[in-house]
Amino acid sequence: MELFSKYQSQIFEAFWTTIQLTVYSAIGALILGTLLAAMRLSPVPMLNWMGTAYVNVVRNTPLTLIILFCSFGLSQTLGITLVDSKSLTSIEDSNFRLAVLGFTVYTAAFVCETVRSGVNTVPLGQAEAARSLGLTFSQNLRIILLPQAFRAVIIPLGSVLIALTKNTTIASAIGVAEAALLMKTMIENEAALLYIGAIFAFGFVILTLPMGLFFGWLGKRLAVAR
Repeated sequence: MELFSKYQSQIFEAFWTTIQLTVYSAIGALILGTLLAAMRLSPVPMLNWMGTAYVNVVRNTPLTLIILFCSFGLSQTLGITLVDSKSLTSIEDSNFRLAVLGFTVYTAAFVCETVRSGVNTVPLGQAEAARSLGLTFSQNLRIILLPQAFRAVIIPLGSVLIALTKNTTIASAIGVAEAALLMKTMIENEAALLYIGAIFAFGFVILTLPMGLFFGWLGKRLAVAR
Protein backbone atom coordinates (compact mmCIF):
# COMPACT_ATOMS: atom_id res chain seq x y z
CA MET A 1 0.00 0.00 0.00
CA GLU A 2 2.90 2.36 0.67
CA LEU A 3 4.04 1.95 -2.93
CA PHE A 4 0.55 2.74 -4.24
CA SER A 5 0.28 5.79 -1.99
CA LYS A 6 3.66 7.01 -3.18
CA TYR A 7 2.65 6.90 -6.86
CA GLN A 8 -1.11 7.39 -6.44
CA SER A 9 -1.42 10.74 -8.21
CA GLN A 10 0.85 9.59 -11.04
CA ILE A 11 -1.14 6.36 -11.48
CA PHE A 12 -4.45 8.21 -11.76
CA GLU A 13 -2.92 10.73 -14.16
CA ALA A 14 -1.47 7.95 -16.31
CA PHE A 15 -4.78 6.11 -16.53
CA TRP A 16 -6.54 9.39 -17.33
CA THR A 17 -4.16 9.74 -20.29
CA THR A 18 -5.03 6.17 -21.29
CA ILE A 19 -8.74 7.03 -21.19
CA GLN A 20 -8.18 10.13 -23.31
CA LEU A 21 -6.19 8.14 -25.86
CA THR A 22 -8.99 5.60 -26.03
CA VAL A 23 -11.83 8.12 -26.39
CA TYR A 24 -10.20 10.32 -29.04
CA SER A 25 -8.92 7.33 -31.02
CA ALA A 26 -12.31 5.58 -30.81
CA ILE A 27 -14.13 8.63 -32.19
CA GLY A 28 -11.65 8.99 -35.05
CA ALA A 29 -11.66 5.25 -35.80
CA LEU A 30 -15.46 5.11 -35.84
CA ILE A 31 -15.68 7.96 -38.35
CA LEU A 32 -12.85 6.73 -40.57
CA GLY A 33 -13.93 3.09 -40.29
CA THR A 34 -17.47 3.94 -41.37
CA LEU A 35 -16.16 5.85 -44.39
CA LEU A 36 -13.94 2.89 -45.29
CA ALA A 37 -16.91 0.53 -44.99
CA ALA A 38 -18.87 2.77 -47.35
CA MET A 39 -15.97 2.67 -49.79
CA ARG A 40 -15.80 -1.13 -49.63
CA LEU A 41 -19.54 -1.34 -50.30
CA SER A 42 -19.46 1.31 -53.02
CA PRO A 43 -20.45 0.39 -56.58
CA VAL A 44 -17.50 2.52 -57.78
CA PRO A 45 -14.63 0.06 -58.45
CA MET A 46 -11.86 2.55 -57.58
CA LEU A 47 -13.35 3.38 -54.17
CA ASN A 48 -13.90 -0.31 -53.49
CA TRP A 49 -10.29 -1.10 -54.39
CA MET A 50 -8.92 1.75 -52.25
CA GLY A 51 -10.94 0.69 -49.21
CA THR A 52 -9.91 -2.95 -49.62
CA ALA A 53 -6.24 -2.04 -50.05
CA TYR A 54 -6.30 0.16 -46.94
CA VAL A 55 -7.84 -2.55 -44.76
CA ASN A 56 -5.52 -5.30 -46.00
CA VAL A 57 -2.37 -3.21 -45.60
CA VAL A 58 -3.18 -1.74 -42.18
CA ARG A 59 -4.52 -4.95 -40.64
CA ASN A 60 -1.32 -6.76 -41.56
CA THR A 61 1.00 -4.00 -40.29
CA PRO A 62 2.14 -4.19 -36.64
CA LEU A 63 0.62 -1.42 -34.52
CA THR A 64 4.02 -0.60 -33.03
CA LEU A 65 5.34 0.10 -36.53
CA ILE A 66 2.43 2.46 -37.25
CA ILE A 67 2.94 4.37 -34.00
CA LEU A 68 6.69 4.66 -34.60
CA PHE A 69 6.04 5.84 -38.17
CA CYS A 70 3.73 8.57 -36.86
CA SER A 71 6.41 9.72 -34.42
CA PHE A 72 9.61 9.37 -36.46
CA GLY A 73 8.23 9.45 -39.99
CA LEU A 74 5.68 12.25 -39.70
CA SER A 75 7.15 14.27 -36.84
CA GLN A 76 10.92 14.01 -37.15
CA THR A 77 11.29 13.37 -40.89
CA LEU A 78 8.41 15.32 -42.43
CA GLY A 79 8.01 17.87 -39.64
CA ILE A 80 4.29 17.18 -39.12
CA THR A 81 3.72 17.69 -35.38
CA LEU A 82 -0.01 18.69 -35.20
CA VAL A 83 0.85 21.29 -32.52
CA ASP A 84 2.19 24.82 -32.21
CA SER A 85 5.97 24.46 -32.04
CA LYS A 86 6.16 27.49 -29.73
CA SER A 87 4.05 25.82 -27.05
CA LEU A 88 5.84 24.90 -23.82
CA THR A 89 4.30 21.42 -23.97
CA SER A 90 4.73 20.96 -27.72
CA ILE A 91 6.67 17.68 -27.47
CA GLU A 92 4.18 16.01 -25.09
CA ASP A 93 1.19 17.31 -27.06
CA SER A 94 2.72 16.21 -30.36
CA ASN A 95 3.42 12.69 -29.09
CA PHE A 96 -0.12 12.39 -27.75
CA ARG A 97 -1.79 13.57 -30.94
CA LEU A 98 0.43 11.48 -33.18
CA ALA A 99 -0.40 8.46 -31.01
CA VAL A 100 -4.12 9.21 -31.44
CA LEU A 101 -3.56 9.43 -35.20
CA GLY A 102 -1.78 6.08 -35.23
CA PHE A 103 -4.45 4.34 -33.16
CA THR A 104 -7.18 5.87 -35.33
CA VAL A 105 -5.58 4.69 -38.56
CA TYR A 106 -5.03 1.18 -37.18
CA THR A 107 -8.35 0.66 -35.42
CA ALA A 108 -10.37 2.08 -38.33
CA ALA A 109 -9.51 -1.01 -40.39
CA PHE A 110 -11.14 -3.26 -37.79
CA VAL A 111 -14.12 -0.93 -37.40
CA CYS A 112 -14.56 -1.03 -41.18
CA GLU A 113 -14.73 -4.82 -41.30
CA THR A 114 -17.06 -4.91 -38.30
CA VAL A 115 -19.46 -2.41 -39.85
CA ARG A 116 -19.29 -4.17 -43.22
CA SER A 117 -20.19 -7.47 -41.57
CA GLY A 118 -23.16 -5.71 -39.98
CA VAL A 119 -24.31 -4.44 -43.36
CA ASN A 120 -24.17 -8.01 -44.67
CA THR A 121 -26.73 -9.03 -42.02
CA VAL A 122 -29.33 -6.71 -43.58
CA PRO A 123 -31.60 -8.67 -45.95
CA LEU A 124 -30.72 -8.00 -49.58
CA GLY A 125 -34.37 -7.32 -50.39
CA GLN A 126 -34.32 -4.13 -48.30
CA ALA A 127 -31.49 -2.63 -50.33
CA GLU A 128 -33.18 -3.65 -53.59
CA ALA A 129 -36.48 -2.15 -52.43
CA ALA A 130 -34.70 1.10 -51.56
CA ARG A 131 -33.14 1.25 -55.03
CA SER A 132 -36.50 0.58 -56.65
CA LEU A 133 -37.87 3.59 -54.75
CA GLY A 134 -35.17 5.77 -56.31
CA LEU A 135 -32.78 6.09 -53.36
CA THR A 136 -29.17 6.71 -54.26
CA PHE A 137 -26.34 4.57 -52.87
CA SER A 138 -25.51 7.15 -50.19
CA GLN A 139 -29.17 7.50 -49.18
CA ASN A 140 -29.57 3.73 -49.10
CA LEU A 141 -26.48 3.43 -46.92
CA ARG A 142 -27.44 6.26 -44.58
CA ILE A 143 -31.13 5.50 -44.16
CA ILE A 144 -31.46 1.73 -44.59
CA LEU A 145 -28.17 -0.11 -44.15
CA LEU A 146 -26.00 1.64 -41.56
CA PRO A 147 -28.68 2.10 -38.84
CA GLN A 148 -29.40 -1.64 -38.87
CA ALA A 149 -25.72 -2.55 -39.28
CA PHE A 150 -24.64 -0.62 -36.19
CA ARG A 151 -27.38 -2.21 -34.11
CA ALA A 152 -26.25 -5.65 -35.27
CA VAL A 153 -22.57 -5.14 -34.42
CA ILE A 154 -22.68 -3.27 -31.10
CA ILE A 155 -21.03 -6.17 -29.25
CA PRO A 156 -18.24 -6.67 -31.85
CA LEU A 157 -17.62 -2.91 -31.87
CA GLY A 158 -17.34 -3.09 -28.09
CA SER A 159 -14.67 -5.77 -28.49
CA VAL A 160 -12.77 -3.49 -30.89
CA LEU A 161 -12.96 -0.67 -28.34
CA ILE A 162 -11.70 -2.93 -25.55
CA ALA A 163 -8.80 -4.02 -27.76
CA LEU A 164 -8.07 -0.34 -28.48
CA THR A 165 -7.95 0.40 -24.74
CA LYS A 166 -5.35 -2.30 -24.23
CA ASN A 167 -3.45 -1.28 -27.36
CA THR A 168 -2.88 2.21 -25.94
CA THR A 169 0.04 0.72 -24.01
CA ILE A 170 1.97 0.88 -27.30
CA ALA A 171 1.98 4.69 -26.98
CA SER A 172 4.72 4.34 -24.36
CA ALA A 173 7.08 3.56 -27.26
CA ILE A 174 7.00 7.24 -28.28
CA GLY A 175 6.99 8.67 -24.77
CA VAL A 176 3.28 9.27 -24.15
CA ALA A 177 2.83 9.37 -20.37
CA GLU A 178 0.11 6.70 -20.14
CA ALA A 179 -0.18 3.67 -17.86
CA ALA A 180 2.42 1.42 -19.50
CA LEU A 181 5.13 4.09 -19.42
CA LEU A 182 4.53 4.75 -15.73
CA MET A 183 4.58 1.02 -15.01
CA LYS A 184 7.95 0.73 -16.76
CA THR A 185 9.29 3.64 -14.71
CA MET A 186 8.02 2.16 -11.46
CA ILE A 187 9.53 -1.24 -12.24
CA GLU A 188 12.90 0.41 -12.91
CA ASN A 189 12.77 2.32 -9.60
CA GLU A 190 11.13 -0.23 -7.32
CA ALA A 191 11.70 -3.92 -6.59
CA ALA A 192 8.05 -4.98 -6.20
CA LEU A 193 7.57 -6.25 -9.76
CA LEU A 194 4.53 -8.46 -9.08
CA TYR A 195 2.81 -5.82 -6.97
CA ILE A 196 3.30 -3.14 -9.61
CA GLY A 197 2.05 -5.50 -12.33
CA ALA A 198 -1.01 -6.31 -10.25
CA ILE A 199 -1.81 -2.62 -9.78
CA PHE A 200 -1.83 -1.90 -13.50
CA ALA A 201 -3.56 -5.16 -14.42
CA PHE A 202 -6.32 -4.27 -11.98
CA GLY A 203 -6.51 -0.78 -13.46
CA PHE A 204 -7.08 -2.13 -16.97
CA VAL A 205 -9.68 -4.58 -15.65
CA ILE A 206 -11.55 -1.63 -14.13
CA LEU A 207 -11.48 0.11 -17.52
CA THR A 208 -12.37 -2.80 -19.78
CA LEU A 209 -14.74 -5.01 -17.75
CA PRO A 210 -17.52 -2.38 -17.43
CA MET A 211 -17.15 -1.65 -21.14
CA GLY A 212 -17.68 -5.30 -22.01
CA LEU A 213 -20.73 -5.56 -19.75
CA PHE A 214 -22.20 -2.31 -21.11
CA PHE A 215 -21.80 -3.24 -24.78
CA GLY A 216 -23.15 -6.72 -24.08
CA TRP A 217 -26.27 -5.25 -22.46
CA LEU A 218 -26.66 -2.59 -25.17
CA GLY A 219 -26.25 -5.13 -27.95
CA LYS A 220 -29.00 -7.34 -26.55
CA ARG A 221 -31.29 -4.37 -25.94
CA LEU A 222 -30.91 -2.92 -29.45
CA ALA A 223 -30.64 -6.21 -31.35
CA VAL A 224 -32.50 -6.22 -34.67
CA ALA A 225 -35.21 -8.87 -34.76
CA ARG A 226 -34.94 -11.02 -37.90
